[in-house]
Amino acid sequence: MKELDDEHKQSLLDTNARQRTSGTGTPKVMYTVFGIFMIVIYVGMGVLLLLNFFRWEPNWAWIRYTAAGMFILYGIWRAYRQFKGIDSNI
Repeated sequence: MKELDDEHKQSLLDTNARQRTSGTGTPKVMYTVFGIFMIVIYVGMGVLLLLNFFRWEPNWAWIRYTAAGMFILYGIWRAYRQFKGIDSNI
């Protein structure tokens, strides 16, 4: 298979960079949608663990509460970064 020459590689890189920053905005929209989805997943998982949705044994309660707290705190941290735009690499 024939390799791409340097000029063609640079052209592809430039096109990808333009699509990320201007263009239709799809990558930024997908980043935002995925970020919100993951916030819901993390906080939701924490709430489910607090409610013992998975029916863990009583002797595992300390792990359940610890994991629930960590999921909820990370979800809140992720939400803060998402809505402040701290994490935006695009």
